[in-house]
Amino acid sequence: MGEVSVSDAVTLDCGELSTREINRELGSLPDGTTARIVEPWGRHNLAVGLANRIDIRIAGGAGYFIGGLGDGPDITVDGFVGWSVAENLMSGTVRVRGNASECAGASSHGGLLVIEGDASSRAGISLKGGTIVVAGDVGHMSGFMAQAGTMLVGGDAGHALGDSLYETVIYVAGKVASLGSDARIEEMTEADVAVVEELVKGAGFDHIDPQNVTRVASAKQLYNFDALKGQSY
Repeated sequence: MGEVSVSDAVTLDCGELSTREINRELGSLPDGTTARIVEPWGRHNLAVGLANRIDIRIAGGAGYFIGGLGDGPDITVDGFVGWSVAENLMSGTVRVRGNASECAGASSHGGLLVIEGDASSRAGISLKGGTIVVAGDVGHMSGFMAQAGTMLVGGDAGHALGDSLYETVIYVAGKVASLGSDARIEEMTEADVAVVEELVKGAGFDHIDPQNVTRVASAKQLYNFDALKGQSY
């Protein structure tokens, strides 16, 4: 996502508008529009349920469910976010230029979530095809019951990583405190290195060496997954 020109952007002020009014206005904007949300002060549910191809800049820390159910927009948050950023993301991108609380990217089906800081517990829980890249650490139970998609952790992973994992693959550049049930460490292949290279490039990070990450995937001892679904839910 490119920089949003302040002079050209539609500006929406949380000090003057309700969350419903802001999301209604965002949903009415034509593709290609840039919008800037100011004075967010931890406001929840901003930029939720949007299907238009617009660029959104949230100028400060925001609350829960930012960018949830998105199917097109590119969203940047210049600060922290609360629970469940980009939950059920379908397409588009959400970039957080700070830390994220619990359940980042939960159940996301597609799109890209980039967190430039750390993510708390259960990042990527029940992931269904989306991509999550975290520059720093992730908390315990991250990747819990993740069914499809990819996660890249640039720092350390907390306890019980990938518990009850299905087809999601988790790459970790730092240390893994412990693996969850039915998760295991596997050998990296050239294809894995290529995947990590693309993730690093897409996120714009330069501190992760694709040749020096750990691959975590399902051991398939508790596997109850219908491969005929073809990664589609």
